[in-house]
Amino acid sequence: MTETKTSATSERPEQRAEAAAGARQPREGSASASPAPETRKEAAFPYLSGANLTQAVPVRDAPRIDPRAGQLSAGQLVDTAKLIDAYYTQRPDPQVPAERVAFGTSGHRGSSFDSTFNEAHVLAITQAICLYRRQERISGPLFIGFDTHALSRPAYESALEVLAANGVDVMISKGGEYTPTPAISQAILVHNRGRKEALADGIVITPSHNPPEDGGFKYNPPNGGPAETGITGWIEKQANALLADGLKAVKRVPFQQAQHANTTAEYDFLQTYITDLGNVIDFDAIRASGIRMGVDPLGGAGVHYWARIADHYRIDLAVVSEQVDHQFGFMTLDWDGRIRMDPSSSYAMKRLIGLKGKYDIAFACDTDHDRHGIVVPGDGLMPPNHYLAVAIDYLFRNRPGWKAEAAVGKTVVSSAMIDRVTARLGRKLYEVPVGFKWFADGLLDGSLGFGGEESAGASFLRRDGSVWTTDKDGIAPALLSAEMTARTGRDPGMLYRDLTRDLGDMTADRVEAPATAEQKKKLAGLSPQQVRITEMAGEPIKSVLTKAPGNDAPIGGIKVISEGGWFAARPSGTEDIYKIYAESFRGDGHLRTLLREAQTIVDAALGAEARNP
Repeated sequence: MTETKTSATSERPEQRAEAAAGARQPREGSASASPAPETRKEAAFPYLSGANLTQAVPVRDAPRIDPRAGQLSAGQLVDTAKLIDAYYTQRPDPQVPAERVAFGTSGHRGSSFDSTFNEAHVLAITQAICLYRRQERISGPLFIGFDTHALSRPAYESALEVLAANGVDVMISKGGEYTPTPAISQAILVHNRGRKEALADGIVITPSHNPPEDGGFKYNPPNGGPAETGITGWIEKQANALLADGLKAVKRVPFQQAQHANTTAEYDFLQTYITDLGNVIDFDAIRASGIRMGVDPLGGAGVHYWARIADHYRIDLAVVSEQVDHQFGFMTLDWDGRIRMDPSSSYAMKRLIGLKGKYDIAFACDTDHDRHGIVVPGDGLMPPNHYLAVAIDYLFRNRPGWKAEAAVGKTVVSSAMIDRVTARLGRKLYEVPVGFKWFADGLLDGSLGFGGEESAGASFLRRDGSVWTTDKDGIAPALLSAEMTARTGRDPGMLYRDLTRDLGDMTADRVEAPATAEQKKKLAGLSPQQVRITEMAGEPIKSVLTKAPGNDAPIGGIKVISEGGWFAARPSGTEDIYKIYAESFRGDGHLRTLLREAQTIVDAALGAEARNP
């Protein structure tokens, strides 16, 4: 195990100079975006009403993989000193839509270089949260934590200044330790157990797996999960009003005063979470098996959790690296040549994949440790959908303390293999739009045993059937892979092959491409009436969905289903990209056809012009 010791704090500028009016710094230090996708001409169908698509049109394949993908960055690391300076000195313009507060799938995200994540945003959002707490009479402690992104510590300091000035009882991490998202959720739920008054809530400061130059800010209400749209919409509106008024109504005290206020107290997130983890995972089985495990924290918030887990439960778990580097220079570049701490990407996970033969099972988590990546000796990195299906099958067969009526939660873009596994288990399927917030209440009351999404996010109940976390937890699913390997004698890759033997094989892929805010809005607003499609890849269409079957909530895009497969298209809620998901029950050739036809629909939705062959 190697360890590079770095400070958990970020130096603040000695003076916060006023930015010149209208001054904007360009984004610095990030790897360049991937080249524009190549185009080729394919036969097309008149998919969209009002669109001139009766002629052949160019259809894009997946974006080209950057030639540097999977390699270490060559001198294109973000300048964190300039990034932090821009956090304090650049002022967002409330008249510019891109520079306002905007809560996506997982909170407000942006970069200080772009005037989309600056001190003004954090001050406004935090004051808005204080107003929301007052309105809803939330009077218990607010648990706050931050991850290892360079902007997270400055944002934490800004938030604490506002919280203290508003008299909020705040629980901060003991010793300034980084705090994973699931540790915040678990702390909220433990405090609120059995209470009806003085309920707790929380703030998680993280942009998740986003590049090093990004910052993020999330609010978790008393149910412990990501805030639902009604809450975030209210907070967003209030925050933008505060921005427009020059932050005049924001209460604030200096950081040193806030840190030592009688309303601020330390909380040992690390020890509390780790001690309680034995109520979720069968460590006795793992220890008795003697299996060798490896973990790569990817320099994230759980970096110091893993060694403590190994010591506490006496298991053979090696930590690949405990290095913390705000530039994330140790990360291999993702598919587009950018640094992204994504445990579901084989390019970002190259270091751990290279060690797959050394361990019986290995895993990693993203920067705030709410996503997991599972590496098995034979196959390397498992696709997230494969592991979700295996985890569901294993859990519902090996958790007798769960309610017989506990359902399986999945997002609309997760694999249909989950549907088949759920049906075989005799459980109810609860299919919702993208966003873990849709699972929070079900996990809280035990009506959901498991909630999972295609992007490698999941959480599940304690072994006795009570709530564990209502936000995504990358740590517990990672350790679950060790439990199932220990108890079955087969790693998750082998167990997935067992599922395909019994339930059929599936081929899936996901395409991502850049999109502006206006393009994302168009795609999110696509309606079934706009899609005149009766066949897909030569098969009749069974259904066209814009609302999720489980809760009838809009999916923010479209899903088209046939007998042989499906595709879904939706804008990302966290990045300036759109995504096309597809899954085929007929093989890779059929999958490529699904993707091409889906791309035609997206091109038309985004205003692509038809061209002659």
